[in-house]
Amino acid sequence: MKKNNFTVISENQKSEFFYEKRKSNLNITFNRVSFIFFIFFIISTIFSIHLIHLGSRNDTKIIKSNLHNSTQKLYRADVVDRNGNYLVKTVNSIDIGISTKKIINKEKLILNLKYIFPNKDYDLVEEKMEKKNFFYFEKKISQENYDKIMKLGDKSIQSEDRLVRVYPEKNLFSHIIGQIDDNNNGISGIEKSFDDKLKVSTKPITLSLDKDIQYLIRNELIKFNEIFTTKGSSAILMNVNNGEIFSLVSLPDFNPNKREKIFDKNYINRATKGVYEFGSVFKTFTIAAAFEEKIIEPETKFTDLPKSLTCAGFPIREYDNKIPTDLTAEQILIRSGNIGSVRIGQKVGQEKFKLFLSKIGILKKIDFDIEEVGTPVKFNWGKCPLATASFGHGITTTLLQIVKAYSIIVNGGYYINPTLIKNSKITRPEKVLDENISSKILPILRKIVSTKEGTANLADIDGYEIGGKTGTANKSFKGMYSKEKVNTFVSVFPTTKPKFILAVMLDAPKINDEYIYNYRDGSNFKLKGSPRNTAGWNSVEVAGHIIEKIGPILATKYSEVK
Repeated sequence: MKKNNFTVISENQKSEFFYEKRKSNLNITFNRVSFIFFIFFIISTIFSIHLIHLGSRNDTKIIKSNLHNSTQKLYRADVVDRNGNYLVKTVNSIDIGISTKKIINKEKLILNLKYIFPNKDYDLVEEKMEKKNFFYFEKKISQENYDKIMKLGDKSIQSEDRLVRVYPEKNLFSHIIGQIDDNNNGISGIEKSFDDKLKVSTKPITLSLDKDIQYLIRNELIKFNEIFTTKGSSAILMNVNNGEIFSLVSLPDFNPNKREKIFDKNYINRATKGVYEFGSVFKTFTIAAAFEEKIIEPETKFTDLPKSLTCAGFPIREYDNKIPTDLTAEQILIRSGNIGSVRIGQKVGQEKFKLFLSKIGILKKIDFDIEEVGTPVKFNWGKCPLATASFGHGITTTLLQIVKAYSIIVNGGYYINPTLIKNSKITRPEKVLDENISSKILPILRKIVSTKEGTANLADIDGYEIGGKTGTANKSFKGMYSKEKVNTFVSVFPTTKPKFILAVMLDAPKINDEYIYNYRDGSNFKLKGSPRNTAGWNSVEVAGHIIEKIGPILATKYSEVK
């Protein structure tokens, strides 16, 4: 009994022993599995985090690729006018984009966006959501809208800070400043010609322009473009002694903030790029060349001048039958006589006249601060071409070159080149003409404005001593002249000691029968309607209004100009 009992007890103990052993082994196995699973979980978690990180990096790459890769590449120096006013500025901006793969509830997102940006085209937004992984929803948003959109807490909304190019004056300097492309490269104007400097300079580029004067001149041109129904117009105001340009306007213009791609030739820079025949404006060059060669004096008489000439079968006539047949050289310029100018040109001769025009920079493309400059059409000299060139027909150049040439003639014969960059010092350039030419020409230019015989008395503004020359020319197209005209007035003031030159050009103006002319000679005489479509009746009138507006500024701010 005892043996059996012992045996039973031993078996139970054995069974219990093996049970405990199996239990222990199971626990060990379980712990090992749990440990392995834990390790696997940790690895999986790390891997998942890594994938998420990579995904976010990819999203960032998408965004940054649309932002020119880095803000450093976006940097461009500011541009200011001569008084420190910003014309172009690089500023921080916030853009909002949408990563479409992260959208959870499209309908809710669109509803929230509509609340903040009610004027967006949401049909287009939905289309982009369907087709693109990422797109910009809104650029250059305000701080207020940025705060609103970020409060939505939607993970699909991405915000990016970037540098943007801003043109605070919009259209005012568009033809001068130009534009940049989406890769931060200048494509026109100052932005292009100073591209390399703008990308590295730590200081603003200071232009010679005056914002206030530019504004006033542009406004007057806009007003008279409507009055005389022009295709466009341009004006240049420049210091005759150092070539600094205070204002350069060409209409129509554009807003560079909109990155407009302008293909219409009507948007050409008429002040620098457009090449035209300028008509009687050239007569000043003819008589100045004769003074240079000491062939004539202002009082030299020309008698028995015919009313017309024939050259190569084509007639050359006076524009006004009232012009006398006996005139002095001075009177020929004052009355703008065609026949008299031909006679003076013939006295100068082809080679000497050609040389004179070269000296004052008329015949070749001008070297300028922007690339948008025109090239004068090659002029084939001869007997008849000399005759027509003497009164400004058949020969072409740009308004900028006309301004340059007049400056050299009236500043004592010193060669200057127009510039848009403000100089710290005024240096006296090379002398290319006899200084006596200025002393002979200036009184004649003054009489063109101040006397009844002159063609520009509508610009005779008290206190400014304005002198100048008008020019009316028919526009040519494929070798044929049209009825459309280019009417120009080049004015210099004060004529006793010239400081400024203002050139105004109207492209294809028309007569306005309702316009009231108010004469500025103190007579209070008024005239309704333009008797002729000539520069004396429109370009001169525009210039007069401009000088009345800008004169006080020039007299106060720039009285020290020499």
